[in-house]
Amino acid sequence: MGGKCPHRKVKKRRLSHKTARRGKFLVKADDAVYDELVKLADAGKDADATQLPVDEDLPGMGQFYCLHCDRYFASESVKEEHYRSKRHKKRIKQMSGPAPHTQLDAELAAGMGMPDNGLKLMSM
Repeated sequence: MGGKCPHRKVKKRRLSHKTARRGKFLVKADDAVYDELVKLADAGKDADATQLPVDEDLPGMGQFYCLHCDRYFASESVKEEHYRSKRHKKRIKQMSGPAPHTQLDAELAAGMGMPDNGLKLMSM
């Protein structure tokens, strides 16, 4: 009758799934990050060269920031390790492509935006 509980693995998987999903909602939306990248590109500035203000509440005093992923890191070495990760490379590829969908796109697709009644004809 002894032995391991058969449901133990399922419970572990469920908990890890929740933590992975929780982190998804803590980052900025794709369109907000894309807009920031476009602003920096228009100004001719590099994303890494900007000086960040010191903030004690953020990891690493807010000095080690990845603009593409919207994440703060505790040290330069952790940030460099993040730059070599698969997640960061996918995010760069996603942000260098076409502009992500915005809230306005979603509203127009749902029919909630301004109506398109076609060209205005001459009225009498």
